Amino acid sequence: MHPIQSLQIPMMLPPNLAGSVETPKDAASFKNFLLDSIREVNAMQQDADKAVENLASGGDANPAEVLTAVQKADIAFRMMMQIRNKMVQAYNEIQNIRV
Repeated sequence: MHPIQSLQIPMMLPPNLAGSVETPKDAASFKNFLLDSIREVNAMQQDADKAVENLASGGDANPAEVLTAVQKADIAFRMMMQIRNKMVQAYNEIQNIRV
């Protein structure tokens, strides 16, 4: 079970609020979205590496297609890093909220 799903309702909540607190149903789909995105970026990186190896070894690779694959993989990786940075920034901001 995922740690987010295993959270229990704290006992210090008033009884009328305890019934209204639910675990988010979209948490699993967001996690799956992130994992699928990471897998896709990884696949793009691996495809670009194979294309570069094929071109360097004298295979029948088109240099324009290899360059396009490398650029797509680079852009996807940079986007994933920006998403990670924003998520870490949001997490840090949430930690700094005084209750």
